[in-house]
Amino acid sequence: MNAEKTDYDLLYNPRLTVSGYDEIFGRWDRDSERARAHLDCYLDVPYGAADTETLDLFRTRGESRGLLMYIHGGYWRSLDKKRFSFVAPALVESGVTVAVVNYALCPAVQVADIVMQMVQASAWLYRNGENFGAPAARLTVCGHSAGGHLAAMMLACDWPGYSPDLPKKAVAGALSISGLYDLTEIVKVPSVNGDARLTEKTALKVSPAFLPPATDAPLCTAVGSDENEGFHIQNRLMAERWAKVHRADIPCPGKNHFTVLDDLCEPASRLFRSVLDLVSQ
Repeated sequence: MNAEKTDYDLLYNPRLTVSGYDEIFGRWDRDSERARAHLDCYLDVPYGAADTETLDLFRTRGESRGLLMYIHGGYWRSLDKKRFSFVAPALVESGVTVAVVNYALCPAVQVADIVMQMVQASAWLYRNGENFGAPAARLTVCGHSAGGHLAAMMLACDWPGYSPDLPKKAVAGALSISGLYDLTEIVKVPSVNGDARLTEKTALKVSPAFLPPATDAPLCTAVGSDENEGFHIQNRLMAERWAKVHRADIPCPGKNHFTVLDDLCEPASRLFRSVLDLVSQ
């Protein structure tokens, strides 16, 4: 591995820079198991025909203010929705219906295939959210890391072009946490791209930084202050490229690439309040 590739790994691979991330994953697993045991939920609901095309849906106890689709990270090549049920309890308690979605993983599929799975999941939730107590036609998307990339891609989607029954603004807004927006940079990260298999050409096609937002639906972004510099670079780039719809960049002081999700579960945090604002607009 040459020096340049090593530099890119350190810029973009948080598992190389965050000590004890496996302990954080263990905490996520325990909290997620507890969430599934105690919340009113529907697990492994299919949004498509493939085994990977399922979601877990968590209902509110009272009236729902909106539906939030959460997309997990893992650089499109690892992790599973089951590990991320922990994002639901505080949101559900605040009146948000939460859907945590799964998708196929690289290298079995390409990143572009995962984007289309998320389009399919979004369309399914837009059409069916009301059946789970969510308000009709009020879908917001939130994602972390690779999920942040996928959330931004939903704001670049031509929804009527995908399906004539969908409105232009099928997704009303998105929050991208520690997102990736210029995937040509990931081509240069050997510890990631071995599985993602992006080329300069394919990366450009799925890079929201080089695509126009399809509507005026707002995008909020966030990145932890202690994250790899690459995520800060990506965050600044997206704020510049999507300035017309970029509503806010939410600071997450003292957080690394993994602990930033703690703020998503903390009702007093700015990140949590930004989700409620997006969902309720």
